[in-house]
Parts: sequence; structure tokens; C-alpha cells
Amino acid sequence: MDFLILNNGFPYLSVLIFLPLAGALALLFLPGDNTARWGALIVTCVTAIISLNLYSGFDPTTAKYQFGEHNAWFPALNICYTLGIDGISLLLVLLTTLLMPLCVLGSWKYIEKRVREFMICLLIMESSMLGVFMALDFVLFYILWEAMLIPMYLLIAIWGGPRKTYASIKFFLYTLAGSVMLLVAIIALYLKTGSFSIPNMMGKAYSVDFQYWVFLAFFLAFAIKVPMFPFHTWLPAAHVEAPTAGSVVLASVLLKMGTYGFLRFCLPITPVATYMFMPYILWLSVIGILYGGFTALAQQDMKKLVAYSSVGHMGFVTLGIFVLNKQGIEGAILQMINHGITTGALFLCVGMIYERTHSRELSKATGIGKYMPIYVTFLTFFSLSSLAFPGTNSFVGEFLILVGGFAKSIPVAACAIPGAVLAAAYMFRMLQKVVWGSERNPDQAWLKSMDLSVREIIILAPLLLFVLWIGLAPTPFLDVMHTSVTHLVAQVNVACLDSVRVVQVMGH
Repeated sequence: MDFLILNNGFPYLSVLIFLPLAGALALLFLPGDNTARWGALIVTCVTAIISLNLYSGFDPTTAKYQFGEHNAWFPALNICYTLGIDGISLLLVLLTTLLMPLCVLGSWKYIEKRVREFMICLLIMESSMLGVFMALDFVLFYILWEAMLIPMYLLIAIWGGPRKTYASIKFFLYTLAGSVMLLVAIIALYLKTGSFSIPNMMGKAYSVDFQYWVFLAFFLAFAIKVPMFPFHTWLPAAHVEAPTAGSVVLASVLLKMGTYGFLRFCLPITPVATYMFMPYILWLSVIGILYGGFTALAQQDMKKLVAYSSVGHMGFVTLGIFVLNKQGIEGAILQMINHGITTGALFLCVGMIYERTHSRELSKATGIGKYMPIYVTFLTFFSLSSLAFPGTNSFVGEFLILVGGFAKSIPVAACAIPGAVLAAAYMFRMLQKVVWGSERNPDQAWLKSMDLSVREIIILAPLLLFVLWIGLAPTPFLDVMHTSVTHLVAQVNVACLDSVRVVQVMGH
């Protein structure tokens, strides 16, 4: 257990996992819609406050997992309840706890039927998402990974749009197919090592053939979750049909579990296979960036536009991960956080205008800037962040990714740059229509008294704060991940060098 620093007596991680679950259980016995809303808000806020202790007590000078908990679960099969976080998972945990209260507030008026059940689904989602980023045992990880499917499926299938049945089933089947591949990889590793401990599986000298097949199973599972091109087709349907809170959770947290899986499993457990497949994944990432950009540029539905932009943005993240250097990986992790903040905010903005106009079409929102100045101010900042404008959070992440990309492969990085130009094109196109429109705008005067409420400003203000904070002073966010990323890159490099030596010896 030398990889784990045990907690100081208070089980922060278990509390964060089980507090939302306990809140969901309590809501079963509390009557009334408003009670459910306030109960969910209180539970998610308390969870967010407790999670701040992780940041204040985190030691950024070590790559070990911190706030650790380790207890035997099924000793006969060597299955343990092991939790811990490092610099890679810390920011993802904090992102999740920050967004959940905002999702509850964003659903305050949007969800009018089965409110209690909706809030229960959100709380169960929070428990499972936090657990995925904390689990250090593969069985525990897989249970929590699968546990996300049911509440997310219900959010789309019950509270979704006109094509909710199609979207929810497609989401479920795609994700379940990836989960089967993940299970195959877990079983293969268990048969090889006799353990389900994730850190114990890292850095071992597996044969190249074994790494090859395990990597492919991992890759399919996580590429579907990201989703990478060409596994992305479930994403637009799920986003468009999901309620606003569902879209925020899906874009801001669930997609990151795919890229988190690449970082946590593919790179340290199958480093040689990762290096072998790196060129193909880099080009797939570039294709995703360009495809997402061109498709977003063609959309008239604001929610579809933001959904397809996610394909492009996550392409930058996978590009940063698989250049396999410190700048690229740090930029990718930071961009995972940035995408969660910015895209979550954009989906909230789309939901707010939908509540007023009952449409997501750009033609229905044309020229509202004159009547909703507070709304378009927030929308402008989040749109600038989405296109990586200097001074916003996404600029820092994309800059680091491109630095790492050019250090690894100049042609790949050069082909990714048009993706940034496309992002500017589709975001400025949306802004121009919403803020100004044309000479023949529809009469939007009825929106004059319907600018953002105090509740909606409270939802968007924290996200704007992080857009500017990370954009202007990213050092605190980079510092917490630096040691863990350095250790990860060293693991991959050492494993690849050892493999090269073995091949050379066999050749002689």
C-alpha cells in the first residue's frame, strides 16, 4: 500500500460518495416538490463545501493517492474497498461537486413533473460520478461506472424531449457496449495479476501482445464514453433530448470519464500499446476536432450546436493526452475542467432561453440582446471561452495542448489548428444572431421584462468566475496536477524504453 496516503481519521471520500446517496434515500420519504428541490440543493451544497477540504488538505508535492481508505471487501477474490485521489482526479471531483448544486438550481422551474424522482436521480448520479474518480479497486470502479447508466437513462427517457425514447436507448446501448469491453479488460488483468487493485496493475511488465488486446478493450470503452469520432453518434441525440441538467451532467462530467479512463488505465497499465497506437489516435482526434467544428457550424438548433462543439473540444483533450508529454497531458486535464465549466454554462444558457421562448432555434432567439442584456453578457463570455479567446480558461488549455502537440508531431498539431478557427466561426455566428440578428428581427419586445432572474444569475456567476480565474491565473490549477502528471509521463517513458531494450536483445 505504498501508493496510498491514508486519511487523517475522517473519511472525506466515503462521505462525499455516500452523502448524496443518503440524501436520495431521504427524499423518498419527504413529500412535496419544493421539499425535494430544497433537499437536493442542501445536500449538493453540503457535499460541495465538504469537498473543498480536499483542495485545502491536498499535498501537490507527491504523486501518491491521498485521503486514502482501504478495507477488505471480498477477501476470497482479493476485492477491496479502496479510495484515493491524486492530482489528476482532484480537479474532476471538485468540478463535479461544484456543478451539482447548479444543476439543481437550473432545474428549479424547468422540471415540473415528478420533481422528487428527478432530484433523486441527480443525487444518485453525483454519488456514482464521484466514486468513479475516487475508486482504486477495479470492481468498485466498475460498479460505480455502471451505476451511472440507470439514472442518466431515466433523466433522458422520462424528462427528455420528443425523441427521448430513441435518445435514451441509443445512449444506453452505446455505453453498455463500451462497458462490456471494459469488463473484459478488467477480467484479463485480474487473471494476469490476481488482484483488482488499480495502482498495483500499473508499471508491470506485461507482454506486448497482452497490452495490445487490453488496450483495445480499454480504448473502445473509453472512446465511446468521450465520445471520439466515429463513436460519437449517440451524443447529439442524448444532448438534444435530455433536460438541461441532464445535458450539463452529461457534457461536464460523464464525457470526462472517458478521457479519465485513458489517463488512469491506458497510459500507466498498457504504455507500450499506447505508444504503438498513438499515431492513429492522434489523427482520429484531429478528425474529431474538424468534424465537430464543421457540423456545429451547420446547426440552427442552439443545443445541437453546443453538442457538436463538444465533439471538437474533446478531440483536443484526447490529442493532448496521446502526445504523451507533460505539456499536452496537463493541457488536456485542464481542458477537461474548462470544457466542463464552459459547455455546462452554455447548456444552462440554452435552457434559460428555451424556458422563455420554448424553442432552441436560432431564428427564435434572434436579436434578443436589446431586451436581455444580462443574459447576452453571460452568453458572450462563455462563447468566447468556448472558442479559446485569450484571457479565458479554454485558451490556456488549448495552448498547452498545441505546445505538446507541436513537440510531438508538427503535422498533427498543424492540422488541429483549423479546429480553433472553426470554433470561432460557429460561436461568433451564434452570438451575432442572438445579440444583434439582422434588419428584420422578429418582435422580441415581450422579452424586455424577462432578463435573467437572481436565481439564474447565481447559477451562471460562479461559472463565469472560473472562466476568468483559470484564464488569467491558471497556476493553482496546474500546480495540483504537475507532480502526478510528471510521474505518469515517467511511467510511460520507462515502460516504453524497457520494451525497446527487450526487442533489441531479442533481435540480437
